[in-house]
Amino acid sequence: MIYHNTLEFAESLDAQDELRHFRHEFLIPQHNGEDAIYLCGNSLGLQPKSTEKYLGTQLNAWKDLAVEGWFQGDDPWLQFHHQLKQPLANLTGAKPDEVTVMNSLTVNLHLLLVSFYQPTNKRYKVLMEGGAFPSDQYAIESQVNYHGYQAEDAIVEVFPREGEHTLRTEDIISVIEQNADELTLVLFAGVNYYTGQVFDMEAIANAGHKAGAYVGFDLAHAVGNVPLELHNWDADFACWCSYKYMNSGPGGISGVFVHEKHFNNPDLKRFAGWWGYRPDKRFLMAPGFKAAHGAEGWQVSTSPILLMAAHKAALDIFEKAGGLMELRQKSVLLTGYLEYLIHEINHKYGEELFTIITPSDPNIRGCQLSVICKRNGKATFNYLAKNGVIGDWREPDVIRLSPVPLYNSFKDVYKAASYLDMSLVVSE
Repeated sequence: MIYHNTLEFAESLDAQDELRHFRHEFLIPQHNGEDAIYLCGNSLGLQPKSTEKYLGTQLNAWKDLAVEGWFQGDDPWLQFHHQLKQPLANLTGAKPDEVTVMNSLTVNLHLLLVSFYQPTNKRYKVLMEGGAFPSDQYAIESQVNYHGYQAEDAIVEVFPREGEHTLRTEDIISVIEQNADELTLVLFAGVNYYTGQVFDMEAIANAGHKAGAYVGFDLAHAVGNVPLELHNWDADFACWCSYKYMNSGPGGISGVFVHEKHFNNPDLKRFAGWWGYRPDKRFLMAPGFKAAHGAEGWQVSTSPILLMAAHKAALDIFEKAGGLMELRQKSVLLTGYLEYLIHEINHKYGEELFTIITPSDPNIRGCQLSVICKRNGKATFNYLAKNGVIGDWREPDVIRLSPVPLYNSFKDVYKAASYLDMSLVVSE
């Protein structure tokens, strides 16, 4: 598409947008009596208007049925999580039995690592992207230490080449091959939280398996953002949060994926709990754990119904939008427009005042653009916030801006770029 740097052009794109009405399904923060320009869905998605209703329904069930709510009513709680499986399977490219919802992201990562990080004297190393989100770094460090290894030896990180901000797939594969004899696990993000780079998960899974390692993904910044095909890519496992692009509330419930090839593997260890016991025998309270079929066999604790109700409100919007493919098409245009407008600012001033470190190829990025501010970065960010443009700041000099196709408009993007332009004068 040929973009133009005018408000009229942005409004014309909004008028043509067949998904524009979904914006009205969300509650948008207000700034001086008008909708804020919310570009922070990479950190916390907006609240669907339906969330209050969905929560109210379950609160009423609790009020009217109390403990019988587990078995009675329109949505008995004992099976409530089953309503979430197909929508999640659609978003992750999984089979319904391969996904479930439980706990929070890092808790689930630890539970999955019990199964998929089983080091031996020969194979004990974990490969990660350099600069992974700290929670993943801490989780892996604690796991290797727990098994008696030193992080400095057991954790292999892949960093960008000197002078570059993002990783090359061939470099990731090369490091996997170099460590093939000692590698037991490859754990990568689907989308790097800092740069917004989408990794080639299929290539990473293929290389990891060729090296004899398990391969898992942290999809916190990927689910609801970019197309996924976890089953076809042959990923062993994955986990994610639901409060970013899936709009399911701060600290919302997490999800997990376990490939069906592992369902009947007796050698795969796991931490067990009553909720992961086979449901047809669960209430017999018998000793000896017998796992439920599929990913549900990794569940540990009783389902938090209110968190799942908020999650369902958000997932139902994705279903109404027809899944991710049409949203993805709009996302490419929205993010591309923001990229174009930032380049226009640089061109106007005759120097690169804003450097986009997110890949320029739409196939390897999602909604997010990470922008290095070459001049007065924090003052620029504060100016945006003062004028109702909500993004987020990452030290030492990066602003992350994420136009989300469900609720952001092309006018949002145009106005955000206009304030970014004006900030250069005000922040001097």
